[in-house]
Amino acid sequence: MPSQPSQARALTFATDAEGAIPLHVIEADNLEEWLGAQPGRVRAWVAASGFKAALGASLLVPGGDGAPIMVLAGYGAPDARARGRFHLAAVAAALPAGTYRIEGLSAERAEEEALGWLLAGYAFDRYREQTGAEARMVAPDTVDAARIEAIAEGETLTRDLINTPANDMGPDALEAACADLAGRFSAEMTVTRGADLLEQNLPLIHSVGRAADREPRLIDMRWGRSGPTLTLVGKGVCFDTGGLNLKPGSGMGLMKKDMGGAATVLGLAHMIMALDLPLQLRVLVPAVENSVSASAMRPGDILTARNGKTVEINNTDAEGRLVLADALTLGAEGAPDLMVSMATLTGAARVAVGPDLAPYYADDPAFASALEAAAAKVADPVWRMPFHTPYEAMIEPGIADLDNAPSGGFAGSITAALFLRRFASGTRYVHFDIYGWNPSAAPARPKGGVGMGARALLAALPEALDL
Repeated sequence: MPSQPSQARALTFATDAEGAIPLHVIEADNLEEWLGAQPGRVRAWVAASGFKAALGASLLVPGGDGAPIMVLAGYGAPDARARGRFHLAAVAAALPAGTYRIEGLSAERAEEEALGWLLAGYAFDRYREQTGAEARMVAPDTVDAARIEAIAEGETLTRDLINTPANDMGPDALEAACADLAGRFSAEMTVTRGADLLEQNLPLIHSVGRAADREPRLIDMRWGRSGPTLTLVGKGVCFDTGGLNLKPGSGMGLMKKDMGGAATVLGLAHMIMALDLPLQLRVLVPAVENSVSASAMRPGDILTARNGKTVEINNTDAEGRLVLADALTLGAEGAPDLMVSMATLTGAARVAVGPDLAPYYADDPAFASALEAAAAKVADPVWRMPFHTPYEAMIEPGIADLDNAPSGGFAGSITAALFLRRFASGTRYVHFDIYGWNPSAAPARPKGGVGMGARALLAALPEALDL
């Protein structure tokens, strides 16, 4: 029997502020001024403890009975803060269980730090008992608590889906997760599976997934009946062996996360629906496993996509762009106001920008400007990459319309994005080539699956779609 998902602790704010312990956020340069307004016993305790308000440092200050009467949270200097995010999450992780009320935090930093505090409570406990931070926060007066809780829950969904290994997160389980989400928000969902993919003219999705025991499928979820239209397309390769171009063992170690694009768009969809944004949402997830068997697609095969373009398969390990191609064509047929794809698509993107930035491609400079402003505001960093049209020739092999894996190794993320753009024609299109994984623990971001770009997109939607 497969392991069943655990019921993780909800990441919510404390609702009862009575008795909450004040937590004073203090910048290093302001420590002496703050101490000057405190009783002598507090000044003596801080001096004896050696607290200097360094970024992420914390100090419990006891009262006469030994119980804490306040907490000091170091907020360091601006240059130190610029090198990270969610700084108070480190404080939350160090505090004992209890309820805390933040004092002294600027309104412009409150939303980021409140979200980080909630995310510090995340732990993936499906296979062994473990907990995140147990310190709870009373929502600051300057933030929209319900909005932050919805964002935290969407991020939790993304992390849980990515962290679950492929034996428990195949195409069938990913479909079940979509169905749970659809049911919660009264969304409509249809699924096309197996040979029906050919009947419905989704041949590339079928070709990639046909070698696996668990059927390939296209999940199509719709929500909302008025407003501008947004289509999200997420790569749902639940495990990628590389196919007949088999990956080495070292390359397969993290391939449970190859459905990170699907996990991220589902997390974003949760946020959109939970916040009841005034738009019409469509989510398309091609869910497959890229496996090895006698029926697997072969190097040198030429496949015909939904839009009639022929694709030469020069590497079966470049399968993500194939399943996205059919899904993007289907999405474009609906003429959405905006279509966004998210995928753990290329190692080249990771080489270019590392694991912390979400690289994206967009032809619309106004959208790019809105996205980058939103990303900075919500501490979800993105980096624009070029749809460099002169490289189009690199994805044209001559024998077919397109090449799924151009030789030479140059500009791998760009050529993949150009390939996808061929299937999103006629739409306002944005593509994210994300990593979906945090390789080492950081405040509010434990090692493991992580959402990238979703919060920036959420914050950019009002301007991008004129909501």
